[in-house]
Amino acid sequence: MDDRVSEHAEVLVDWSAQIEEGDDVVVNVGPDAHELAVAVAEKLGERGANLVTLYSSGEVMRAYLRAHDDEFDENPDHELELLRNADAVLSLGGGRNTAGTADVPSERRQANRKAKEGVREAYMDSDWVSTAHPTRSLAQQAGMAFEEYRDFVYDAVLRDWEELADEMAKMKEVLDDGSEVRLVKEDTDLTMSIEGRTAVNSAASVAYDSHNLPSGEVFTAPYETEGEVLFDVPMTLRGTAVRDVRLAFEDGEVVDYAAAQGEDVVGDIVEADEGSRRLGELGIGMNRGIDRVTDNILFDEKMGDTVHLALGRAYDSNLPEGESGNESAVHTDMITDMSEESRLEVDGEVVQRNGTFRWEDEFEE
Repeated sequence: MDDRVSEHAEVLVDWSAQIEEGDDVVVNVGPDAHELAVAVAEKLGERGANLVTLYSSGEVMRAYLRAHDDEFDENPDHELELLRNADAVLSLGGGRNTAGTADVPSERRQANRKAKEGVREAYMDSDWVSTAHPTRSLAQQAGMAFEEYRDFVYDAVLRDWEELADEMAKMKEVLDDGSEVRLVKEDTDLTMSIEGRTAVNSAASVAYDSHNLPSGEVFTAPYETEGEVLFDVPMTLRGTAVRDVRLAFEDGEVVDYAAAQGEDVVGDIVEADEGSRRLGELGIGMNRGIDRVTDNILFDEKMGDTVHLALGRAYDSNLPEGESGNESAVHTDMITDMSEESRLEVDGEVVQRNGTFRWEDEFEE
């Protein structure tokens, strides 16, 4: 076994999930994430945690959904109770087919997703962390040789997270003190209010209200969105390739959308429910260990030189206590490249220009 697999597991268990003796831990294991699952199980055993493992396969879910009708039991008790009693849920991505559910009818996927809103709430209430084991399917999706992709993943995961957290704290402070964010680049001029919101320094640990490994972003919950935005970073949404998504906002809601490829999928997302027409997240990528697009949102949205926006659900961690943010059954991230001829402004002051932050040496006034 590559020594980095064990290092990955140690970061996940100790830094990301902060597992302690006696914790009840559920581990969702992708089909090709076996090595990482073995390493994680060893770390959990060493720390005296209690382990339940689940098998998480897109192809298994495809078989189930295609055989089912459009009526699903709401919030099945057996799944709810498992998650309600879990201290932590660790998801180890590593499927054999990144488009395993691509031919499931969208109406059925939506019906299943809506039926499990309570299950999703129970999951979100745990100390959940999602990560990915480097697999050949993910390497193929990224257009990389397997060995090259494996190096890429570990460069992104095995970071000095405390050092990166200190750097990202600068962006968090700017957003916490700000009232309005503006994104400007070709085909994009978008303003969003962030007044009263709290940004999350997403340093790959539940101690930072961060639930992805790798992470490396600062995110908040915008509202009162106005203008247009182009998402020019290619991505796969619901098993379908999507390119050059354009959204137009008025009074905080999407009033028009288009895409060079995958427009039907974008329409399914926008029209999923009332909340899916509004933004739930503004995220600013700051992980310089991620230096290329891989068609995997777990990595791509954290890449330096990018900003991502999510349609749908807002995270409670960004909201004042007792306040409800945008509610939706979906939370779908899309990414725009900010590396050239662009600027990110907060209250009229340029915080990032052409992918470089104002506290970095290369920043140009």
